[in-house]
Amino acid sequence: MGTSTSSTAKDVQIDGLRFGVNGDTTRFVLDISNETEPSIFLLADPYRVVIDLPEANWHADNAVQTTGAVDGYRHGLFAPGVYRIVLDLKEPATVKAAFSLPPRGQYGHRFVLDLEPASRSSFLAAVQSSKDERPVVATASVPDVTAPRKRIAGKRVVVIDPGHGGPDPGNLGVIGVHEKVVVLEIARAIRDELNKTGRYEVHLTRDRDIFHPVRERFRIARRHHADLFISVHADSISNSKVSGASVYNLSETASDKEAGRLAARENKSDVIAGVNLDEADDEVSSILIDLAQRETMNFSAQYANVLVQELARDVPMLGRSHRFANLGVLKAPDVPSVLLEAGYLTNKTNARFINSDNGRKKIAQAVRRATDRYFQQMVALGR
Repeated sequence: MGTSTSSTAKDVQIDGLRFGVNGDTTRFVLDISNETEPSIFLLADPYRVVIDLPEANWHADNAVQTTGAVDGYRHGLFAPGVYRIVLDLKEPATVKAAFSLPPRGQYGHRFVLDLEPASRSSFLAAVQSSKDERPVVATASVPDVTAPRKRIAGKRVVVIDPGHGGPDPGNLGVIGVHEKVVVLEIARAIRDELNKTGRYEVHLTRDRDIFHPVRERFRIARRHHADLFISVHADSISNSKVSGASVYNLSETASDKEAGRLAARENKSDVIAGVNLDEADDEVSSILIDLAQRETMNFSAQYANVLVQELARDVPMLGRSHRFANLGVLKAPDVPSVLLEAGYLTNKTNARFINSDNGRKKIAQAVRRATDRYFQQMVALGR
């Protein structure tokens, strides 16, 4: 199905959704303000159904219970003009029917999707046949990173990356606020704190609730010729007593079991958002080769050490707070990069701290002090 022109990117309102079962059929109903024909495609491993609508405003309840073949759902702005809903399936299921219903009685416009059980082989065949419905999200080309860095009046360039976004919400902590919301506010606070110094040119990878694939995040840093890349996240764990910030550097080997757990989860962001991962990316091999450039990784570790010291002055810290993991978002070969886990959303005290004005201020000030110290060290090294 192709995206309809019967509704524009700004006038679609999603007012409700529900799931039902009739025999072997699982029905998904979306209450929408206008008739629209979404693009629908399937993705495997894990089994997912992806529904792309024109850019929309979500007013539906986020606590609707799934049933039948659907195990869960996520939604959000996937790209400008594309609002995405991802249905996670318990088992293979293909689209039996998809249609719109006009207003009737108490109901307005509705979009209906019926799913029926399928074998793995038939599901995989449906994945292939639905490939044409996948959106092509244009990204700017990566610049020649050997060219001289372009700075505003000699300012160092810092790129702040609020993790997750759009249909990838991240963790939902005990305070009921998704990670993507918490870290965006922290990133804005860091940006404002750095900008106040007048010494930095600061960019955010996102300044609203929108999704970027993992690789696109560090590509943004490279396009800005960044001198430093900081990805901001908030962790979660089954033990609610665990709390505190930590800082990660890239390493092919995790520093401990928890670092490996975090990397495994964070590296699934693209899967969670319904991104197709079965197409080869020529950049991957070159990036893995470029990781042999130990200098960038050494500078990343240097910044992480300073950041841990500055955070420890005012921010609750996790034991062994400088860690290493194979995190995809840190794989820019030429930009010193760290991932800041601001705290744990599964610890009530910690979650409230990092989601407060005071907590964000203390984190931002620590980042500013660390960034000042780091670049002072770079100047001493003649860089």
